[in-house]
Amino acid sequence: QVNLVESGGGSVQAGGSLRLSCVASGYVYSGNCMAWFRQTPGNQREGVASVHTGSDVIVYADSVKGRFTISHTDAGNTVFLQMDTLKPEDTAMYYCASGSGAGGRCPPLVASDFGYWGQGTQVTVSS
Repeated sequence: QVNLVESGGGSVQAGGSLRLSCVASGYVYSGNCMAWFRQTPGNQREGVASVHTGSDVIVYADSVKGRFTISHTDAGNTVFLQMDTLKPEDTAMYYCASGSGAGGRCPPLVASDFGYWGQGTQVTVSS
């Protein structure tokens, strides 16, 4: 069992920055996958970024490449999402997720491949 708690959401103007944090507790180990997803009302959950906490292989969605940075602590129990140059279309509920990382790589950024989820933190970007 893994428990995930996100923090750091808020409201910013376009062009601003926010840093999300996700603290994992329970069965946490170096070598699993941590990811960020986001969701707006009426839409499916969209993968944003993932990191394998053992190999440090990182994947970003095309929509956030060059603007968002995912990182984690050495212990692998906290993952961050630095979001810069935010746009109104980044407005969403952001969720932290955890999944298995067999072979040193995370699964594709598909929600069904991640078994544990946090409660979400809201990010609102105004124009």
